[in-house]
Amino acid sequence: MIDLKSIDTLPKWFNKDQKEKIKEENEKLNAKIIEFQKQMYAQDEYSLLIVMQWMDASGKDGAVRRTFQWINLSWASVASFKVPSKEEFAHDFLRRIHKQTPKKWMIWIFNRSHYEDLLVPYIWDFMEEKELKKRAEHINNFEKLLEDNKTIVIKFYLHVSHEEQKRRLQERLTNPEKYWKHEDWDFFKQSQYDKFIDAYHRVFEETDTKTAPWHVIQSDNNHVKINQMSKVIVDAFEKQMNLERPDLETDMVFVDVPGIMEE
Repeated sequence: MIDLKSIDTLPKWFNKDQKEKIKEENEKLNAKIIEFQKQMYAQDEYSLLIVMQWMDASGKDGAVRRTFQWINLSWASVASFKVPSKEEFAHDFLRRIHKQTPKKWMIWIFNRSHYEDLLVPYIWDFMEEKELKKRAEHINNFEKLLEDNKTIVIKFYLHVSHEEQKRRLQERLTNPEKYWKHEDWDFFKQSQYDKFIDAYHRVFEETDTKTAPWHVIQSDNNHVKINQMSKVIVDAFEKQMNLERPDLETDMVFVDVPGIMEE
């Protein structure tokens, strides 16, 4: 079982002197992701779904931007799931999610996801345990269905410390370039840090599966965070997809006509 309280939010080996080395490694990993994306598109057999969950101020926007900064955006997209609309509430909770899953050859990123439908009810105590377990079972089956259709599901939890979260939220009050990020509600949620941690433990307990395991990303440093995410993504391309460049298919017949190139 994943225990966030026993996982550091920054690797013990990390120090600022290693920053440039990690940045160089991240560039190489990014180049690999670009190449794998091209192969996935050409083969037209697999797709990649990246599910991202996090605590406030864990830096997910920067992580997405820097991890995928050079990929072909025509073959990728981001979906964000907030409070369901009245229309969405009228259907099962996974209907709006399934509509956003990637077609073959696409990279799709869920900026928050179907896991909000477990976390929010658990944190604010408005759903019975029986219903929560049933929802978790539906999610596991949903992700297995995607896997059976060659959509590889990668689930990231961005793990930020309470202290670093507080520092970043405070920065939004003092740095004019980050004013736009501030929401009063975030400070209340920050005061409930342990409650959110417990909620994620409950989610991991029910949905950390062999098909789609959770990856806890140490997120107190942005370069480390990007490095860890990129390694997981590259590993998925290498080990979970049998990527091959397609053979040439053509009915054209090439005829060598003497003198055709002469002036």
